[in-house]
Amino acid sequence: MVKIGNLELSEFPLLLAPMEDVSDPPFRAVCKEYGADVMYTEFISAEGLIRDAYKSVQKLDIYDYERPIGIQIFGEKIESMRTAAAIAAAASPEFIDINYGCPVKKVACRGAGAGILLDLPKMQSMTKEIVGNVHLPVTVKTRLGWDDKTIKILEVAKRLQDVGIKALTIHGRTRKQMYKGVANWELIEEVKSNPDIHIPIFGNGDIDSPEKAKLYKDKYKVDGMMIGRAAIGYPWIFREIKHFLSTGDKLPPPQLDERIETIKKHLLFSLEWKGPRQGIFEMRRHYSNYFKGISNFKSVRMKLVQADNKDEVLDILERISDQYQSVPQD
Repeated sequence: MVKIGNLELSEFPLLLAPMEDVSDPPFRAVCKEYGADVMYTEFISAEGLIRDAYKSVQKLDIYDYERPIGIQIFGEKIESMRTAAAIAAAASPEFIDINYGCPVKKVACRGAGAGILLDLPKMQSMTKEIVGNVHLPVTVKTRLGWDDKTIKILEVAKRLQDVGIKALTIHGRTRKQMYKGVANWELIEEVKSNPDIHIPIFGNGDIDSPEKAKLYKDKYKVDGMMIGRAAIGYPWIFREIKHFLSTGDKLPPPQLDERIETIKKHLLFSLEWKGPRQGIFEMRRHYSNYFKGISNFKSVRMKLVQADNKDEVLDILERISDQYQSVPQD
């Protein structure tokens, strides 16, 4: 059994990655239904929390059905991060996660996210302040380094462990790579296999199939996996991985009716949580992946993307059932 502090997880937990403008409560709800073990909020600006900015505060919304969940924060100022961690802890998640991995320019180039990998003493000091200011376990998500010349991930892991974090998730790319190229899990394994590392190490990057999940689990010996982009529009990835790990058999992809019913759940929760305008708008990024594999679907997808109210979307979804009979099997 894997533990984050006193929080007990499964033997090999599957984590839903924190993804900006994606991993909100509606998306987390469907991923939880299909097998995700641990949730994270979208990353939340420390400065936004301190200033009580609506968008930042709204991201603190968590629901009992999605537990265990961590609230992820980011920022470049130590005192701001310390204060923001206390605000986040007051929302009663199971743990606080620090984002030391975001590669986006407006975050990383200001010294937050992956930018702090260029200043390991500051990273260590910031983490120590956060650990000391909250009563919850603190975890970290990071990358291998800023670029190939600054990869010090084992040192990063040791420094963070020394100041009290309870788990570390490593995305197997540098900041310079962004999301290009192949994630380097060999370096993740070096951290996991080091005798001085005692906290759980979760791997992240390129896990997009049950077969790859099993291969990487067996080869790199991580304590669990974090899945991000592969879950967008396809929350069944968690169910499929779990089934394959336990039985060695591959589940068939979800059929059309299940996809449609899941989209409806996702949509209705999105409307409830974000309101009619934003809820409709933010669902649009999910439709392509929800219906991936269906031929001659472009015209229907365009109608879904252009629909601007709930009734219109639901009407299109109802007509899909009549027009398309099945989803091709792999």
